[in-house]
Amino acid sequence: MLQTFSSKELLAQGILDIIDNFDRPGKAYADGLYAEADAYAYAFKNKPGKRVPKAGAAAAAGVGRAGVQWSIFSAEARGPNAAASAEANVLKAKAMARAEIGSVSGAAGPVAVKLGLGIDTGVTLGPTKLECKILGFGVTVGSTFEISFFNCGLEINFL
Repeated sequence: MLQTFSSKELLAQGILDIIDNFDRPGKAYADGLYAEADAYAYAFKNKPGKRVPKAGAAAAAGVGRAGVQWSIFSAEARGPNAAASAEANVLKAKAMARAEIGSVSGAAGPVAVKLGLGIDTGVTLGPTKLECKILGFGVTVGSTFEISFFNCGLEINFL
C-alpha cells in the first residue's frame, strides 16, 4: 500500500483506526527524492491497517521525508512535495490533492497537529464527516473537527 496518504499520512485516529493500528509495530523511515503510486483494497484481514474494509489509490513525489510510527503514535517531517489520493471505506469517501513547501506533524490517537506551508484542495463526504479544503484553507465537521490555514491545523477525531 502506498504510504503517502495512508499509514504515513498523520491523521488523528478515531475508534476504527485505533482498532486497526493498536498493535502496529514500531517503524522509522527516511527518504531523499521519492516518487510513488499505488492502488489498494483490503477487507477483514487480521493484520494492522487491513481489518477495516477500504480501497483507494494515491500518487506522491517530493524531496525529503522522515518519520516514526508505533501503535497509535506517529511523527513526520517533509520537504517540498506534491500528492493526490482517493479513498473509500465504510465511513467515508475522500479525494484530496496537496502541494507543500514543507511541514512537521505529530499524532497521538485521536489528536493530530500539523505545522507547514502548503495548499490542500479536496473533499471528504460521509454520514459522520464533512470536510472541504480549498487552497490550504478548510474546515472539517462531524465526528472529526479540524481547522486548517495554509496547511497548518489541529485535528481531533471523535469516531
